[in-house]
Amino acid sequence: RHSVYIFIFMCLISPQSWLTFAPVADQTAQYLQVSLNLVNWLSLVYVVVAIFFSLITTWVLDTLGLRFSLIMGSWLNMLGAILRVIGMLNCIPEWAMFPMVMGGQTLCAFAQPLVIFAPTKLAALWFPDHQRATANMMASMANTVGLLLANIFSPMIISYTSTLFMLLLIYAIPAVVACFLATVGIRERVPPTPPSASMVTSSSEPFLQGMKLLLTNKAYMVLLVCFGSGIGVFTCFSTLLEQILCVKGYSNDFAGLCGAVAIVFGVLGAFLLGLYVDKTKKFTEVTKINMCLTSLGCSVFAVVSQLSEQKVIIGAVCAWFGFFGYSVYPIAMELGVECSYPVGEATSSGLIFVSGQIQAALYLLLLQALAKPMADSPLSVCATGADANLSWTVPVLVMAGLCTLGTCCFVGFFHTDYRRLRAEATASPNTVTDQSTGGDTWANSTDA
Repeated sequence: RHSVYIFIFMCLISPQSWLTFAPVADQTAQYLQVSLNLVNWLSLVYVVVAIFFSLITTWVLDTLGLRFSLIMGSWLNMLGAILRVIGMLNCIPEWAMFPMVMGGQTLCAFAQPLVIFAPTKLAALWFPDHQRATANMMASMANTVGLLLANIFSPMIISYTSTLFMLLLIYAIPAVVACFLATVGIRERVPPTPPSASMVTSSSEPFLQGMKLLLTNKAYMVLLVCFGSGIGVFTCFSTLLEQILCVKGYSNDFAGLCGAVAIVFGVLGAFLLGLYVDKTKKFTEVTKINMCLTSLGCSVFAVVSQLSEQKVIIGAVCAWFGFFGYSVYPIAMELGVECSYPVGEATSSGLIFVSGQIQAALYLLLLQALAKPMADSPLSVCATGADANLSWTVPVLVMAGLCTLGTCCFVGFFHTDYRRLRAEATASPNTVTDQSTGGDTWANSTDA
């Protein structure tokens, strides 16, 4: 299963491009000679591209297959990483630096959905039903660990090198390695034997028909909107954390550490939840409880983030926020597949992600509009001076309100049965155990 390992490595390095600049937003604004709002667009471009590229991405994954998608994504990510490095060369005019870096970010943004949408597809193709939640967790959390690395290494590299060029060069190296590994190493389109009954007895609905089924599925639409809101809130949290904390005297290193703590606890929570859900199949209960606890953490963060010299409390709240918030992502994606079966896995999970990106774009614009300049900010350590000395009191309270609203709607209105598990329970055992015919037929006829 070396294809699975390469995919996990790609998940690991893909988000580093997205969050390259967010942990060092103020220094990036200085190096590129642009405003902080333009620096935020280096992250927001991922949201915009995901929104408009999503339907193509889900079609590619469910029609052309996982192998083609991963190789294509690795090449786009590598070319984008290289273009970012070129944009910081001394021979490039100052006026062209930001457009070239933004161009590289855009190429990387086209690559990300091809990787982000794939974990449910990977779990369904390569793992039996009692391992799917754990497999989805591993792939999804590899992406989250990539966010962790960006939160840790971006401030560290900038601190030691004092140059954006070295930061982008270091991040380009794993992108090149991933492209090479994907191109030469991913050879199998599907495993030789189907891992579960659902992979033998069903074929995914055609793309357009699947879209129609999703849009008329009440349970799925509730999940799409409410969990998408949660994704939007976490995108805002990751993108704006450094800007929120620096005004109160917290350094970039501390902000990066808070982001890292949230992700570490998120990975730990996801590991525990994956094992639990694989045994109990309680997708709905786990998702509802975690979203409630996440809303509580978001509300507490809205208060403590406006206090100075409270590092321990802020760190603890970020750990809580991550443990219950990040960890539920792969479970909710599996829940989306369960309530929408037999629609293709990439389509069902991809639309939820896109819903999150649309709401993230709206939330980011709203929160930035609500952040007002402060007349006096004696505690601020924001590197860009007055441009970054904004009051985030109202925006973080609004963010907590949005998170709580989405949670309440999900808890109250989401109800579903598990269609994929039900289909597998009624399938003939011979469809899985017949190694001589079933597996070969499936492998020859499956194109995704």
